[in-house]
Amino acid sequence: MAQFHDILDYLSVTRERGGSDLHLSVGAPPAARINGELIPLEEEDLDAATCRELILTMLKETQRAKLEKDWELDFGVDVVNVGRFRGNAHFCRGNLEAAFRYIPHEIPDLLSLGHSKTVENFCRSRDGLVLVTGMTGAGKTTTLASMTKRISEERSCVIVTLEDPIEYIFDHRYGLVKQRQIGQDTVSFAAGLRSALRQDPDVIVISEMRDLETMSAALTAATTGHLVIASLHTIDAPKAFDRIIDGFPAEQQAQVTTQLANSLVGVVTQKLLPRADKPGRVMASDVLVANMGIRALIRDRRTEQIPGLMQLGGNLGMHTFDDSLAHLLVNGHITMEEALANCNDREFIQARLQSSLRKRS
Repeated sequence: MAQFHDILDYLSVTRERGGSDLHLSVGAPPAARINGELIPLEEEDLDAATCRELILTMLKETQRAKLEKDWELDFGVDVVNVGRFRGNAHFCRGNLEAAFRYIPHEIPDLLSLGHSKTVENFCRSRDGLVLVTGMTGAGKTTTLASMTKRISEERSCVIVTLEDPIEYIFDHRYGLVKQRQIGQDTVSFAAGLRSALRQDPDVIVISEMRDLETMSAALTAATTGHLVIASLHTIDAPKAFDRIIDGFPAEQQAQVTTQLANSLVGVVTQKLLPRADKPGRVMASDVLVANMGIRALIRDRRTEQIPGLMQLGGNLGMHTFDDSLAHLLVNGHITMEEALANCNDREFIQARLQSSLRKRS
């Protein structure tokens, strides 16, 4: 196995092999995530001194100082002839380690990612709140970028993005895109949101809603004539609503619940699964469209009943995660094992497959 001793070499070989991420960890060889699997890039384990030096060579003095102060750092880096990466440096058992995520130069279209026309329609909303949810590594950042791109292509508007760090780079198209990086262009998401309201925005994109102050400012913006698109680390729409509402003090929750119900446009939840038909991963998703029934369930805090309404909302462009899994399964994109491992209703998945087989016979 080839030996590499420069961080640029590791990043280059990661991309040459089609990897999405590079991991540098003490006591293990450098590893790339390729089609969802961690693959060692060499046999030799990294020691603490080598790992630290590899990471620090990528950082400016100001970034090094912030890392030493906060013990972790998100940053973006451009590598000539290789591409752009999002880096996260952090300490583990006192040792400096890092992960690097490759950011493609071209921003993919929503349909090419596997999203439905409904998600494209969310981009045409003039105000309100759109949430993109899912766990780490689910592709939320790419979906946010694709939505931003679509809006800038179709609408003469000002789009302000708040990112930590900036990943995809946007060109000004029909609309203007003002990208602001947390820690470089503004102090925090909340501070950036407050400032954004004075920058004549039509659309505000938030790469992650992490705290109460950011959620509060986002809801205010969404109810005052702005379209707000934000990501949230939750596994589905009901959990997203609960997390937002429960994040506020009890005396504010009734008001927040009403704000959320009135401003919500829709929710996209997504997950990336290994493909069965070719190398790579494919997106499974569920899509919620806010209608009168959904809004009533949010106001009454009966979020556990939302999946039932989503199953009945196909004519409005809604679909559940199980609908998506079944579609991927019957078209040969994922295996039955993968579908059953990720579904909520095993009988539904099996019935959809049997129905598809009968229609083909």
